[in-house]
Amino acid sequence: MAEPQHTASGTVAELTYPFAGPPAPGQTREVAPGVLWIRMPMPLALDHINLWAIADGAGWTVVDTGLRNAGTAEVWERLFEEALGGRPVTRVIVTHMHPDHIGMAGWLTRRFNCRLWMTRLEYLHCRVLVADNGREAPPDAIRFLRGAGWDDSAIEGYRARFGNFGKGTYALPDSYRRLRDKEVIRIGQHDWAVVVGNGHSPEHACLWSPELKLLISGDQVLPRISSNVSVHPIEPDADPMSDWLMSLKKIAGNVPDDVLVLPGHNECFHGLHARLAGLAAGQDAAFERLRAALAKGPGRVVDVFPALFRRPITGSDAQLLGLATGESQACLNYLLYRGEISVDVDADGVRWYSLCEPGSEASGS
Repeated sequence: MAEPQHTASGTVAELTYPFAGPPAPGQTREVAPGVLWIRMPMPLALDHINLWAIADGAGWTVVDTGLRNAGTAEVWERLFEEALGGRPVTRVIVTHMHPDHIGMAGWLTRRFNCRLWMTRLEYLHCRVLVADNGREAPPDAIRFLRGAGWDDSAIEGYRARFGNFGKGTYALPDSYRRLRDKEVIRIGQHDWAVVVGNGHSPEHACLWSPELKLLISGDQVLPRISSNVSVHPIEPDADPMSDWLMSLKKIAGNVPDDVLVLPGHNECFHGLHARLAGLAAGQDAAFERLRAALAKGPGRVVDVFPALFRRPITGSDAQLLGLATGESQACLNYLLYRGEISVDVDADGVRWYSLCEPGSEASGS
């Protein structure tokens, strides 16, 4: 199966998918000698996550863990008894701190008395977010969302949901083994190099095996959807889109095109460099649509949704509204830092963005 990718130069390259489909929950599919693909269901719009088990001596190294819930635990129990042959988990590696990837890490490490391996910023940031469980939504977050144009109903929904991150994540172990960019770790019979990317999360770790020609990409490179790149209330002036675009170039420059990509969602695929180029070209196109929208007049964060997203964004889907707000803010901050747009804050604290005239200087409030 092949899928076209439009690159920045206008050429078309294809992604290919070597497997007929993913494994059923509780089963595995071998993608390379000693490397198993696990598909874990999730009760969300994005209804699955891919996990990986790598033969590691007498046991398995597990990469990513699934969302914390009873259904995930049930699937893991079936895997332990059947697909993994009764061999223990000897190490848990987490690509990044989002609950669908780290949610069961604490459960697995305690069950098998093994260590958690992840990058420092992902571990520490996860600890901060889990600590929000039971807190009221902070005034800074409410101010940020009102400034984006959220109405009272959306704000109240946010207040009610605040702290849900911790509900999808088992308590982390109190220590971890840090992964570093360019570090090479031995898993079973093969070396895996750590390739750190940024933008989707603070310090996302991909794993590349030159011998096996595999790249476990987590959410840093996905074949059919683009990773969410968001500004969050905790750091409202961040520019994660710059980090994201630089990471796409970094991966292209460090990982060869002949790898089989094992992504966190969708299917395994060939065509890494075409996909990286396609993601960059898609983001450039989004910036052009955003510039065109702001050329018509000033707009709030919520006003630029139609320029950036195909589907309607409404307050009835709280999760989608949050993701769209974060990514729209990331796009606006990217253009703001490059002097292409300016921002003014009105008496109600709402941020209004305008396209700068050529030769003028952007201003911020």
